[in-house]
Amino acid sequence: MGVSRAAVNNPFATHLLALQLSDSVMSKQREVLNNANAVLKVWPETASIIVVAFGPGVEITFADSPLRQQVDSLIAQNVEFDVCMNTIETLKRETGHVPVLNPKAQQVPYGVPRLMELAGKGYVIVRP
Repeated sequence: MGVSRAAVNNPFATHLLALQLSDSVMSKQREVLNNANAVLKVWPETASIIVVAFGPGVEITFADSPLRQQVDSLIAQNVEFDVCMNTIETLKRETGHVPVLNPKAQQVPYGVPRLMELAGKGYVIVRP
């Protein structure tokens, strides 16, 4: 799956966090954003944060997400948002159309293998 954009943007990161988002409930999505913001406040120079969205959690990466402004703000601070394209393909089969994605989200083939890859690179996996 390659090197993450977050790691490229901060090659000296020592605080590695992957946030799992597999829930469409707004309170869970907000909690993921709040967790990312908290880590950035504590370790602004040394954090590498990647949000991995799959299953119902991919909604946070939709272009029309009600949390789009907060997502874009975190992306501007080098937080990476990965969207599971397997989930997007499933949505396409079920609904007949592909949702418009935030163009700043990183497309990954699968969410769970992405989390496993990140764990192997030393990222702490948190599911709020």
